[in-house]
Amino acid sequence: MNTLNTSMLMEIPQEFQNCFDAQKQAYLAHPEPSLQERRADLAMLSRMLKENRDALVAAINQDYGNRSEFETLFAEFFVVLETIKDSSKNLRKWMKPQRRHIDIMLYPGASNRVIPQPLGVVGVIVPWNFPLNLTFCPLAAIFAAGNRAMVKMSENSRNLALLLAEISPRYFPENKLKFFEDGGGRGPAFSSIAFDHLLFTGSGTTGKAVMANAARNLTPVTLELGGKAPAVVGPDYSIQTAAERIMWVKMFNAGQICTNIDYVFLPEGREQEFTEHCKKLIAQRYPDLNSNDYTSIIDQRAFDRLNDTLNDAKAKGATVINLAQDQKPDLSLRKFSPHIVLNPSADMIVSQREIFGPILPIRTYKTKEEVASYINSHDRPLALYPFTNDKSLQKFYISNVMSGGVSVNEALLHVAQHDLPFGGVGPSGMGHYHSQEGFNTFSKLRPVFYQGPFSAIQMLFLPPYANKALKFMNLLMKYKA
Repeated sequence: MNTLNTSMLMEIPQEFQNCFDAQKQAYLAHPEPSLQERRADLAMLSRMLKENRDALVAAINQDYGNRSEFETLFAEFFVVLETIKDSSKNLRKWMKPQRRHIDIMLYPGASNRVIPQPLGVVGVIVPWNFPLNLTFCPLAAIFAAGNRAMVKMSENSRNLALLLAEISPRYFPENKLKFFEDGGGRGPAFSSIAFDHLLFTGSGTTGKAVMANAARNLTPVTLELGGKAPAVVGPDYSIQTAAERIMWVKMFNAGQICTNIDYVFLPEGREQEFTEHCKKLIAQRYPDLNSNDYTSIIDQRAFDRLNDTLNDAKAKGATVINLAQDQKPDLSLRKFSPHIVLNPSADMIVSQREIFGPILPIRTYKTKEEVASYINSHDRPLALYPFTNDKSLQKFYISNVMSGGVSVNEALLHVAQHDLPFGGVGPSGMGHYHSQEGFNTFSKLRPVFYQGPFSAIQMLFLPPYANKALKFMNLLMKYKA
């Protein structure tokens, strides 16, 4: 009996409901697209990006105020197009039914298969920080698995959302793919739709609300959240090299990345050396923070939050270092100077919340056990970044600190590996996508048993059990032991 209290569900706008009904009906009419149809959908995703490249770049730039064109092309186009290409290349293998072992003693001539089949209609809730990447990478997996999709963009991606809603019908019918903007705070209503699967990328707080809404429909969810991802520089590793690699990631998209380095552990006594290298790197790479190469903070609320974070750290005794102190960032463009925070305490905002900006707290340590203990006493992060050439030390951190993913001697780039699954663990998320894991996430891996010409059940295990059936069962139990 269905005991769902429908009064708990948020009223769904008619626009959402009409689209969902149309996509569901289309799925039921054609539940299992062929390999050729799925590859055609993936090719159409690529066309959509390539043929509208300039307009899409401009829309993202407009939403940010200023977004580095290179960063948009690298993270939103190059990575996505490679992901789509990889999905198309491997799709035949992913779709192939899997053979599974069968107990031939009981079922002569029978067989087992696991058949990947489309789920139906998938909902996607997209954040603003990498809006194309976090739309089209999931869509590659969703379409590869043979599904249909409804996509709700962020309120901070309004120009991009309007553009995608305008151009999408040129490439896909609305019963295959439709984009929605987030006007009027419609996110809770979107997550209340009875999707066959729901993917959300965003904050942990919002993720809990999304999961609660989805649970009312028993909709399975994939949550890509975030958290305070640490980097750990080993005592053997070059401080200069570590600074170069860490600051590249920390400055990319002005630090507004869910898998960014939130704080770094340095061997005790190396913080001054690290800070001086960082100052030189900023001067070399960003001689003018007001240039188009340096991305703006997304909105004034986020800008004010970063300022409050620094002021809180100063007030509570931390040493705050402006890495570009000779420059004057354009506040009207929300350009935020990169800062290092030394000696952060547990009661500081910078230690408690995900930073999502170009602020880097530095902690020092004496032993690797001290580092592992600190990280493990907090929420499991989305990523872990150990910098060391010592294989045993690499293994120690990978074995003793759980995180969503790991890049060794680099940061962020594990996310761009097409054959690696991407996902969090615990408070940093649940479920995976990318590569075959993404295909599996958006598929029903359906177990199917095929009976052979003879049935052992019918021949041996029918009542009355007292004689033949029970004796044979005892013999089998002895054999199995």
